[in-house]
Amino acid sequence: MSARTAELAARLDALLPDVLARLDELVAVPSISVDPAHRADVLRSARQTAEAFSDLGVDVSVVSVDGGQPAVLGRSAPVDGPTVLLYAHHDVQPTGDLDAWTSPPFTATRRGERLFGRGSADDKAGIGVHLAALAVLGPDLGCNVRILVEGEEEIGSPSLPKLLVEHREALAADVVVVADSVNWAVGTPSLTTSLRGILDLEVAVGVLDHDLHSGAWGGAVPDAAGALVRALATLYDADGAVAVRGLDGPARTPAVEYDEQVLRADAGVPATSRLPGRGSLTSRLWRQPSITLIGTDLPPVGEAAHVLRARATARLSVRIPPGVVPEAAVDAVTAHLRAHVPHGAVVETTLRASAHPVDLGDDSAAHAVMTGALRDAWDAEPVEIGVGGSIPLIHLLAETFSDATVLVTAVEDPDTRAHGIDESLHLGEFRKACLAEALLLDRIASGLAV
Repeated sequence: MSARTAELAARLDALLPDVLARLDELVAVPSISVDPAHRADVLRSARQTAEAFSDLGVDVSVVSVDGGQPAVLGRSAPVDGPTVLLYAHHDVQPTGDLDAWTSPPFTATRRGERLFGRGSADDKAGIGVHLAALAVLGPDLGCNVRILVEGEEEIGSPSLPKLLVEHREALAADVVVVADSVNWAVGTPSLTTSLRGILDLEVAVGVLDHDLHSGAWGGAVPDAAGALVRALATLYDADGAVAVRGLDGPARTPAVEYDEQVLRADAGVPATSRLPGRGSLTSRLWRQPSITLIGTDLPPVGEAAHVLRARATARLSVRIPPGVVPEAAVDAVTAHLRAHVPHGAVVETTLRASAHPVDLGDDSAAHAVMTGALRDAWDAEPVEIGVGGSIPLIHLLAETFSDATVLVTAVEDPDTRAHGIDESLHLGEFRKACLAEALLLDRIASGLAV
């Protein structure tokens, strides 16, 4: 460990109790952005976040556009150096069944090495990392820092595009740090360099003018429910891989592989179930498409009637890999279903929402600086990972600040259970993430080209 790294680590250890106390306060606010009943809590969360940065000398404001949830914008005192934008979000997911939580979700609770509570990791820990890095460097901060902590990431950041347009000049940066991803494992730091995109796609199949009695007409008249099921089944081949042409991106083998037994244990897949798809497991999760049936309008079993249905609708979650454009993916899925639906049924698709996939690359100077900071903070070799899920704002940030390097760093680990019951933060990993970000800002300020 270099003398400078040791110095910053010692500063961090002295400041960490205060940072964790701030995190406890943030977790206590039920900033559930999807629930209108918690709109005042989201505003309170934004104000508490702004206060935390203000106490460190950051010039902050709470803003919203088009009636969107409040975001915190901030800027450090200007210096002659590069500019880094630090992103996180202060809104959280609903709790789910309160009785299923081991401790109250909005009371930060320490058990062993973990801090439990809704938002303790996703993503109020990201706010904590930014606070810690700025506190550690204090008056030694040698680069310009911009802050963006939004309040609607958990609902798809609907007003963020306009916010970025209105405040683009104030947020423009050479490097963007998004502290909202997951590490490969406890003890192994990661940089996320790719994310799949998503289509939230509604598929309707029509075969009749109206519903009919299944006994009087069954066998000679088509049924929309059966036609829909048969069409959906053709989306997959015999191995369970997606069979739709046009959804595959450029082939790229991830640098790390998921052990099958670990995946089965983490996902709860019994030994009797065969895993779908082909190729490495990380490739299936990060670089290949997937299609999940997430809903239908078919009656539940308890409400079933003996009818041939005139129309049936399904909702699909289509994950698209880097290199595939959402509009082209919609066309590919629609064309496939129309080619494979039986009985000459009419297929209509409606795109409810979409997000672009992202491939951030690893050839920038800032990427190399971040990798070194992670290595020194963890005393372990970092790995580059992909994420099978979608974070729409990553593409938006990369597109808005096209000349900047976007770095997606991690505050979570595989046992964080973000969005789930007993969400938690590994406190040892949190400390290392704080140190890594302090090292990044310090080294960028030292004149390293970004």
